[in-house]
Amino acid sequence: MTPQDTQAGGIDAVLDERGKRYGVFAEHAAISQTLTGTMRICEGWDRLTYDQREALEMIAHKISRILNGDPNYADSWVDIAGYAKLVADRLEGVER
Repeated sequence: MTPQDTQAGGIDAVLDERGKRYGVFAEHAAISQTLTGTMRICEGWDRLTYDQREALEMIAHKISRILNGDPNYADSWVDIAGYAKLVADRLEGVER
């Protein structure tokens, strides 16, 4: 977000654009918090490293956007693959 986005209604335009793409934020938040809450109560959660937890939370965030908004927006799917790849790469010795 640029400084211009926060001036003279710019932030409203950004939020309106995002709402069209991802749906109503409160509805997205409900889906996202339900998914991440479920993950956190699983026994395996405590075995995960910080990057594994973060990747899974970001993937849940992207899944929530897909479910609540435009499922045909390729960037959301690419982001999911990217977060998974970051963890997989680290496990194979590649730090990014």
